[in-house]
Amino acid sequence: MKTVEVVLVLLSLLWCYSVSVPSAHGQGRKESKHPGTTSSFISRTGSSVVLPIHGNVYPRGFYHVVLYIGQPPKPYFLDPDTGSDLTWLQCDAPCVRCTKAPHPLYRPSNERVVCKDPICASLHPPGQHKCDIPEQCDYEVEYEDGGSSLGVLVKDNLTLNFIDGIRLSSRLAFGCGYDQLPGASSHPTDGVLGLGRGKSSITSQLHQQGLIRNVIGHCLSSRGGGFLFFGDDVFDPSRIIWTQMSSDYLKYYSPGLAEIVLSGKATGLRNLRVVFDSGSSYTYLSSQAYQFFLDSVMKELSGRQMREALDDWTLPVCFKGEKPFKNMREVAKLFKPIALSFASDSGKTKAAAQFDISPEAYLVISSKGNACLGILNGTQIGLQNLNLIGDISMQDKIVIYDNEKQAIGWLSTDCDRIPKSRSGALSF
Repeated sequence: MKTVEVVLVLLSLLWCYSVSVPSAHGQGRKESKHPGTTSSFISRTGSSVVLPIHGNVYPRGFYHVVLYIGQPPKPYFLDPDTGSDLTWLQCDAPCVRCTKAPHPLYRPSNERVVCKDPICASLHPPGQHKCDIPEQCDYEVEYEDGGSSLGVLVKDNLTLNFIDGIRLSSRLAFGCGYDQLPGASSHPTDGVLGLGRGKSSITSQLHQQGLIRNVIGHCLSSRGGGFLFFGDDVFDPSRIIWTQMSSDYLKYYSPGLAEIVLSGKATGLRNLRVVFDSGSSYTYLSSQAYQFFLDSVMKELSGRQMREALDDWTLPVCFKGEKPFKNMREVAKLFKPIALSFASDSGKTKAAAQFDISPEAYLVISSKGNACLGILNGTQIGLQNLNLIGDISMQDKIVIYDNEKQAIGWLSTDCDRIPKSRSGALSF
């Protein structure tokens, strides 16, 4: 899975031969007479899209959703990533380097995004957007695990089924990636579904076309699977624990600064800069916070029949019991819950929002029957003082990113039940 995206300017035009995107066997814009949706005269900002999520944290190590792209629509498995903006597919333009994928490479449409397009400009740092080739938009995106994708932006149809029974095909911009380098946590998908806050994200584009509210969310089941949704009518907002997005970290979904709470008690370890990132399988704490967490675990286990399993490389820290653990219930009772407490409204009267992380939300049972910590040292992998809440800690919670109200919300719920219609909205 991906962590935090770093977007770079691509000014090297040595790849120009591959980005003069072909007609892709007649696939183009003929099915749509409007630059947005094929049902462009229907306002749909009150409806939502729900997509089943497939995968798990362990042992698979990643999730994917199925999107239908092109004309005719073809299925592609994409890794949903709230830590990055750009959606891209491995692309036959032709492909210079592509990783193993579950489907044939995407064949691009004949519509490229031009360099002056605001979506193209949003992919580059301020003041560094140059248009040496005006008729196309080059991109390069790098991820914290060392993976990267290089290519050009194209437009093609994305077919979506709304929960009120309407199916629409919307023309959106995304990356045609013809040069991919796998990262340390690379997995066999067709590409990445960027769900970040930027203009290039799929949800921002759908909102710009008037198809959805600019709200996204996910619900990951600890039993595997779950669902992803675009729009705001699949949950009851009055039941959600809300906190404001930080104005200091506009690139990421960040509720700002947090304090660690251990077994319901404040620890005094404050000012942790936190980001929610569905592109990360595990949760990462900065070195000081991680060491505090690890020391507390070691102290809690010191009087029990547990010892470090140094021969288990599933995760950096694993523990061995008297006999192999068979299920999470056996393990969870030996560990304590932690939480992240977020101050709200800059210290005003409203109570702080607390994100609870039960033992089930930071442990995995390895193939050897050991208990392994799914909270890792982020400083060691280059995250510096950033703290990431990853998939493992968001299991069995609905997590919502409301870009219109600039708020992040969550609530524990059953993520195995996928809303099918308006009447099936989650009531918790």
